[in-house]
Amino acid sequence: MYVETTEPLTPDEILQQLQALVQGDPDGIACLANAAAILFLHVPEISWVGFYLQRGEDLVLGPFQGKPACTRIGPGRGVCGTSFTRGETLVVEDVNRFPGHIACDAASRSEVVVPLRVGGRAIGVLDCDAPTVARFGAEERALFERAAGIVGSWLEASGASV
Repeated sequence: MYVETTEPLTPDEILQQLQALVQGDPDGIACLANAAAILFLHVPEISWVGFYLQRGEDLVLGPFQGKPACTRIGPGRGVCGTSFTRGETLVVEDVNRFPGHIACDAASRSEVVVPLRVGGRAIGVLDCDAPTVARFGAEERALFERAAGIVGSWLEASGASV
């Protein structure tokens, strides 16, 4: 059951909250919106978190929390497009050193991007930015990979579309 709190949560508690919220509504967009909100509220020292969803060849902005963002990312472009094309999580310590980084927010300094899979097929990415260099380590990588897994599994099990 989702429990509203302003107290700091452990990664496992964040994922429990996420699990409770995504199972509470049969709509895929509502699921992604609540997932972004939970992560934004409870992962410290981040500036943006959200989803980009595949539409044709591009990734298109989906539900998110943070400043307005780039709306369309081409295949293999930036951290999101590269993660999606490769089908793997990317943790970038310093986005200014990532070839082809797309600066949607000039204050972003580090980023983690995880493919969002439904039925084994990537349908988008979960993206998170931070205003500090090297903000994301192994613990955050695992948290975001598990979060994307929870969301993807729910989308598959529910048959919800996004």
